[in-house]
Amino acid sequence: MLITLTKQLAGGKSLTDEQVVHAVVELTGEAETVESKADFLTALAQKGETTEEISAFAHALRDMAVPPPLDKVTRSQVILDVCGTGGDRLNTFNISTTVALVMAAAGVKVAKHGNRAVTSQAGSADVLEALGIRIDLTPAQTAASLRDLDFAFLFASNFHPAFKQIAPARQLCGQRKQRTIFNFLGPLLNPAQPDVQLMGVPRQELCEPIAKVLQSLGVRHGMVVCGSVGDGRFLDEISILGPTFYSEFSPAGTGSGTLDLEPFQLQPATLADLAGADRHANAEIVRRILRGEDRGPKRDAVLVNCAAAMVVAGKSRSCMEGWKMAAEVIDSGRASKKLEELAASQAGTI
Repeated sequence: MLITLTKQLAGGKSLTDEQVVHAVVELTGEAETVESKADFLTALAQKGETTEEISAFAHALRDMAVPPPLDKVTRSQVILDVCGTGGDRLNTFNISTTVALVMAAAGVKVAKHGNRAVTSQAGSADVLEALGIRIDLTPAQTAASLRDLDFAFLFASNFHPAFKQIAPARQLCGQRKQRTIFNFLGPLLNPAQPDVQLMGVPRQELCEPIAKVLQSLGVRHGMVVCGSVGDGRFLDEISILGPTFYSEFSPAGTGSGTLDLEPFQLQPATLADLAGADRHANAEIVRRILRGEDRGPKRDAVLVNCAAAMVVAGKSRSCMEGWKMAAEVIDSGRASKKLEELAASQAGTI
């Protein structure tokens, strides 16, 4: 089956939803070789994934995930995920992870879906672990953390056991320097099924199709962003270095274009000002921002992304209001206290 679908893709013909389901079964099974799986993923990428194919893959793979057992009260509240696809290869510090912690401190329930580093020195799992936050919680413990602490990290490998069979093929594609659909599927597969989401992508042309996929997955209010750093490269975040392109949808309607950051009076900055390093260095960056000690461009990058997250989560009516709210969460000590609370509560069993 996978060889047949690979030939179809090589001929430029897209997959139907039913064919995607069959492909996912083969990719997550043991019958096909690593090479045939890698060849399929390569053919799909070289053809160019359609919005419909991305959506079908996201639905099929999320259906195979292990969901955290959220109670009715938690499920009835706004649940936010804020994350980027990765893959921009710009080695910034963990902006979206810092944003997630600020949002939790603001009282938003944040279900952060993530993994260890793939294209950077420290992924969200790596830096949270260095901050003393457990990443190996069971589904029940994850649900309790989200209920009681307004924050839960869903470590992708724990909640997607089927991915074990795909990893070798992805590694082979990586050796071939070939990206795959999995380069941007991660943020679409959150087992907690958040109803609001701020998601970053590394290419402007992905904003609209990925927004449509999020909408098809049941996200009620979503924004997909891609930020320029001014030299033809792009961040999978809202950028303080150049224009940020976005595509947004909500019950009130849809919109797209370029975010206006002029009202924020951002400090002059370069890409070097946002640089990260290994997990321990990045953890210290996060601590300094949450304590209010770092008030430079790194803080600006966090606040501007928090501003959009506040709007998406329904906490503010405008990005400017969201910026002020996020700044107050940090400056009041609530953000630093939330980090301490998470580390202390998860030192044992929740």
